[in-house]
Amino acid sequence: MITKQDIDLYIDRVPQTSKILIKTLKLLNEGELTLAARVAENDLSLNAYLTNLINKPIYGLKNRVNKIPQIFGILGIDATQQTLYNYMINLLSPKEWKFFKLNITTFNNLQAELSTNWKKILIHLKIEDKNIESAIALLPSSIIVAEAIFKNHIENINAIRMVQDIDLNTILKRLSGLDLFDICEKITLKWEMPQIVAQLIQSSSGTKPSSNREIDTLAKWMHLLLFYTLSKKQFVESQLNDFIDFQIDYVDDIYSDFAILMDIS
Repeated sequence: MITKQDIDLYIDRVPQTSKILIKTLKLLNEGELTLAARVAENDLSLNAYLTNLINKPIYGLKNRVNKIPQIFGILGIDATQQTLYNYMINLLSPKEWKFFKLNITTFNNLQAELSTNWKKILIHLKIEDKNIESAIALLPSSIIVAEAIFKNHIENINAIRMVQDIDLNTILKRLSGLDLFDICEKITLKWEMPQIVAQLIQSSSGTKPSSNREIDTLAKWMHLLLFYTLSKKQFVESQLNDFIDFQIDYVDDIYSDFAILMDIS
């Protein structure tokens, strides 16, 4: 029903970076935040996206911000790079979702919540790494790929789930040989992200622990963040929570710290 060729086809649709984005990301990698902002100002679509994003309630700004240098300054180098990856994902996002009960607003909310809370985690863990911070953008991108695949097989997938109560990630794995985290890894290759990001993403599934202790610990935080975020009402209603099978034993040693950081009562 769903083949690896189908998945490869949809991953190929994940947008390549434009010349402006390439130059902006290059300057960010070199630590040139001000110069990167000047380049980014030339992309009107990017300007509109960043202005809409930064003024969402989750960022907690008292006054509206609409200038790219200001936005870059508020986000900082690492978060700006991650936000640009989110923008690339936004270019691929469907105007109308067929399988998942999503729209532009809820999908952007997902990106914003994952980004801000992942940043909070990395600050808590005292980790400063642009690629690690950008890794959280991979889950929304893989959800778009899954939507593109599942929307053509809605009746068959619903029939499977009526017979057996299994999560969507398991269905994807059974039908194609690849799960959501495998798709994320393929996208890391397309975006030429370092191997450590692919290892982190795979370990964050909770079923593929890394032999590298530091990566595995960070993956536990990501696993908890994914489950915590997708368990919120708007994402439960969207069916996104059906993708993450919570592995409590995997994250047991850091759960208390996570709950305190996220102020979970």
